[in-house]
Amino acid sequence: MMGRAKLTIIPPGKPLVGRAMPPGSKSITNRALLLAGLAKGTSRLTGALKSDDTRYMAEALRAMGVTIDEPDNTTFIVTGSSKLKSPAAPLFLGNAGTATRFLTAAAALVDGKVVVDGDAHMRKRPIGPLVDALRSLGIDATAETGCPPVTVNGTGRFEASRVQIDGGLSSQYVSALLMMAAGGDRPVDIELLGEHIGALGYIDLTVAAMRAFGARVERTSPVTWRVEPTGYHATDFLIEPDASAATYLWAAEVLTGGKIDLGTPATEFSQPDARAYDMISQFPHLPPVIDGSQMQDAIPTLAVLAAFNETPVRFVGIANLRVKECDRVRALSSGLSRIVPGLGTEEGDDLIVASDPSLAGKTLPAEIDSFADHRIAMSFALAGLKIGGITILDPDCVAKTFPAYWDVLASLGVAYRD
Repeated sequence: MMGRAKLTIIPPGKPLVGRAMPPGSKSITNRALLLAGLAKGTSRLTGALKSDDTRYMAEALRAMGVTIDEPDNTTFIVTGSSKLKSPAAPLFLGNAGTATRFLTAAAALVDGKVVVDGDAHMRKRPIGPLVDALRSLGIDATAETGCPPVTVNGTGRFEASRVQIDGGLSSQYVSALLMMAAGGDRPVDIELLGEHIGALGYIDLTVAAMRAFGARVERTSPVTWRVEPTGYHATDFLIEPDASAATYLWAAEVLTGGKIDLGTPATEFSQPDARAYDMISQFPHLPPVIDGSQMQDAIPTLAVLAAFNETPVRFVGIANLRVKECDRVRALSSGLSRIVPGLGTEEGDDLIVASDPSLAGKTLPAEIDSFADHRIAMSFALAGLKIGGITILDPDCVAKTFPAYWDVLASLGVAYRD
């Protein structure tokens, strides 16, 4: 299906039943790739995601002297020397937020210059708080626009033992500093600033992965972590399925009254977005207010599901969605309102979904602009399971994290037309 400018979903008119395996977790795959690249020796990463975002990370690590073999579609064999090398050219990371933030910090461990860059979308995504934090450690880092490109002249040494970071825009800044700190020359205390920290659960994912690769990291207060300068050692690491990807399949199941076996129970996911399952399982009686601050990537799924709920739903705590691959609050409100005017509205940074169960079974032709955002494309496909005429523009953007998405839905009985 690659190369299609648009894809129209044909409502299946029946429950979706079958087995559908989500890909490996993007969040965990990119953490494991970096940690394996920083380690000395050979690590085998299984259950991994192969997608645009992880490809960018792997290619960047290769450019910094890491050997990465890919014997099959879910395995990376990573051999590192414990020291990344200065790349010959700027690292191009597309619109991969995790790779960009993580490598910006890791560049401080390189003895030399690293330029971290991305596409036009990434050049609009803020990275200033992370650059400021690096500079406070005495690291030569600059980002003239407050967004990529970022230039880092690393030495592997820090001039301070404590760094403060505002994680309000993205928990990825915090995770980037944590992973970098273990490769330095002294213990480092990392302290969160501000009242609102995006997705603390992702910091827990980072700490767990670091410990698996031999780091010593301790949470010394609710907002502080101490990282010892242990470096990393190679290990074999199993990556769990992607919880954000699972949300589309959980939602497809409840929307169609089907039964989809994901191979992993919702209770066994460690990723923060898995908590969306508790919400999805309440459909069509979703709570009137849903706080998305700790499950941000699941909000597009829940917002489209809410269109068919019995009562309206207000989504709060989602300001960070405005600085994702696109402004997801605007993308959701505009997409919903293309289906029915007023179905999605914004109040400040909140999103209000008017909800109308009678939408199911209607034909309401609407072209949904995905804004080249994989999560917008995949979530609005759910509307097409119940409403005729839903067309997704730029459907191939799902390759960012779930390249087989359209094929997986087709395997469950969903059909399409150009």
